[in-house]
Amino acid sequence: MDYLEKFKEGANKSLEYLRDELANLRTGRAHTGLVDDILVDVYGSKMPLKQIANIAVTDAKSLSIQPWDKGNLSQIESTLREGELSLSVVNSGDAIHVNIPDLTEERRNEYKKLAKEKAEEAKIAIRNFRQSVWEETKKAKTDGEISEDEMYRREEEIQKEVDKFNKEIEDILSAKEKELSEV
Repeated sequence: MDYLEKFKEGANKSLEYLRDELANLRTGRAHTGLVDDILVDVYGSKMPLKQIANIAVTDAKSLSIQPWDKGNLSQIESTLREGELSLSVVNSGDAIHVNIPDLTEERRNEYKKLAKEKAEEAKIAIRNFRQSVWEETKKAKTDGEISEDEMYRREEEIQKEVDKFNKEIEDILSAKEKELSEV
């Protein structure tokens, strides 16, 4: 695999991870991504909620969670109540209704701070991919596989890609911050 392709593959994985993480940051609107991956202790192990129940958006501020096995209702309910999302949970006997409370200014600021941390983690991962590819490039130069000019040309190409990915991370972050401010 070409050195640039290797870098891009790793950097794209970092971007995808960042998008997934930011999608789970609550913006005051109901969406299934809020609870999809919450781990619920059922059948002797922890399973993502999406694997044990049907999750649907009933309106802009609420979700309906209908477990395939009604025996899991109480575990799902307690997991959601004890979670860090501050959700209002109502067990109707055959489904769980989740009301999404409005975001307070304090909570918005916490989410913005968390979004910045996630963006910084993505940048660090990209820098690590750059370092890895750069080490391979220096080794190729040492082994006589490429010239010194080629080594520096590759360094420039990699840095251009790093700059593009960092700009994309900043764009993703600013879109999320705007979304959090508007709610």
